[in-house]
Amino acid sequence: MDDLELGEQTIQEANILIVDDVIANLIVLTEMIRKSGYVARPVTSVKQATQAIEATLPQLILLDISMPDMDGFEWCERLKKDAKTRDIPIIFISAMNSTEDKIRGFNLGAVDFISKPFEHEEVSLRISTHLKIHRMQQELEMYNQKLQKLVKEQMEKIETEEKNLIYAMARMCEARDKVRENHIENIGKNSRLLAMSLHFSGLYEAEISQDYIDTIELASALHDIGKIFIPDNILQKKGKLTIDEEKILESHTELGAKNLSEAYAQSEYNDFLKMAIDIAKYHHEKYDGTGYPMGLRGKEIPLSARIVTVVNMYDNLLRDYADKGEGAHIEALQRMKLEANHSLDPDIIEIFLKIQRQLKR
Repeated sequence: MDDLELGEQTIQEANILIVDDVIANLIVLTEMIRKSGYVARPVTSVKQATQAIEATLPQLILLDISMPDMDGFEWCERLKKDAKTRDIPIIFISAMNSTEDKIRGFNLGAVDFISKPFEHEEVSLRISTHLKIHRMQQELEMYNQKLQKLVKEQMEKIETEEKNLIYAMARMCEARDKVRENHIENIGKNSRLLAMSLHFSGLYEAEISQDYIDTIELASALHDIGKIFIPDNILQKKGKLTIDEEKILESHTELGAKNLSEAYAQSEYNDFLKMAIDIAKYHHEKYDGTGYPMGLRGKEIPLSARIVTVVNMYDNLLRDYADKGEGAHIEALQRMKLEANHSLDPDIIEIFLKIQRQLKR
């Protein structure tokens, strides 16, 4: 059975709630609805109607305006405010036929009016029309949900492929630099954790959003992407570098930013690339202005770079103090405390120390 046939079957099996305190009207409408092939559910009050809805949701409601316990307008308004019943089509039935009543009814969410006395063909036609419209709206909503799910799955697939490509590029640098295993993953996870903690601390609530947190985890992986352009004899040298070699090594910040900028020029609305550029270029800047390549000071350094500078120093210190075993973590934190207001942003260090037990290492 195809969707069209299923829709027609659903319409023919539709149950219609009739709410009218006049018994004669209920009898007439019930007979008309049954002859049209639908299930009629007559009730004489809003109280009974509410109980009927709790038992089984109707596909359509015929609602009298003038009733003793609560008028139809008020009950319609309540139904439209309830998520469970707001999509049920409501047709007002009334001897009142003024333009003001109709406008009020439509404003409250009714889909139509049927005036008394009732004509079978008119009642049948209006009910059939609105049941079909309601069914089409439901099918459209189901289609939209399926479409949104499909788009989301495709976007997640693309995002996963992009992440894999970015991490592959970052690991190329990691392999050449012979840095400690899992350095990139540690930087990403700890940058995310620190950014999230800064947001919740209230210090950077306006600057750090959920998108920012997701972005910095990925963008931080490219902080040393510029090292791919540094010769092996400098990058892998075991002894102390000469002054000239130091300058060449330091150029990895600008080389990385330059190459990322060329990609950004083709996609200037890409927040990920913009943050990756800032991190690659400025993650060796120091809070007191003695860093490189620009000698930026304090808040002149982009926030993303200040965050990565902290987690990068922590991970590098763990490598330097690896021979101390479990004591490496304590030694690294002690050293970083001394760097507050020098290499590191003191506000960020304060939050970093509060979350130090949760850090990936």
